[in-house]
Amino acid sequence: MTKAAEKIVSDIAALTDIEKLQLVDVILSDLDKPDPEIDRIWADEARKRWNACKSGKVKTVSYKDVVDKYKR
Repeated sequence: MTKAAEKIVSDIAALTDIEKLQLVDVILSDLDKPDPEIDRIWADEARKRWNACKSGKVKTVSYKDVVDKYKR
């Protein structure tokens, strides 16, 4: 860990629990940036799955069957 990171860790110890939670929120928000490439890959995958369902290439299961299976 760098000296700067060690200083931050030391400073965090002095924060209240609420301040620590706010800091975590800021850090997570900063890390959770949209990635257009990942969005494109997921959109392609969703399209493939939708087309497979529409064409009958994959077997679907009704919601009722799924719920009934796990109610047992």
